[in-house]
Order: sequence, then C-alpha cells, then structure tokens
Amino acid sequence: MKEKKQILRTCVVSKEVCEKKDLFRIVRTPERTVIVDLKGKANGRGAYLKKDKAVILLAKKNKALDRKLEVNVPEEIYEELLGYLE
Repeated sequence: MKEKKQILRTCVVSKEVCEKKDLFRIVRTPERTVIVDLKGKANGRGAYLKKDKAVILLAKKNKALDRKLEVNVPEEIYEELLGYLE
C-alpha cells in the first residue's frame, strides 16, 4: 500500500518547516478580508503560523502576517488564533 506523502509548509515567523497539521493557515480572501482557515482549503492567499503562543504574539508584534498577506490583519484574528490554542 502506498504511504501518504507528508505535506510540509514554512511558518512565516519562525521560518521553521513543519507538517501542515502543526500550523494555522491564515487567508486573505479575494474580497481582501482575513480569515483563519482551519480546513486548509479556503480560496485566497495563505500564510502559515506555527501553533505556538510565542510565535503568534511575535507575528502580531512584528506584523509578519500584514506583510505576507499585503493587508492589515485585524486584532480579532490573533485573538482567534490564541483561542484555538487553549
């Protein structure tokens, strides 16, 4: 039987290569809104963040997602990500 291929992605803050399941996907939709994509299939430009409180807080501080997605990421997105960690 064929083994399933590991899907690897890079965190925009830590530059660490991780499996897709260990990362959050944040998406800028074609309407230029920002959402957290838990299924990993939403349409739009995506960026990945490691599921780690320190990484999320650092992304908020240095505006890494703002630069990657080319749009201002609302405060609620960071709060939503931190909520998923609890």
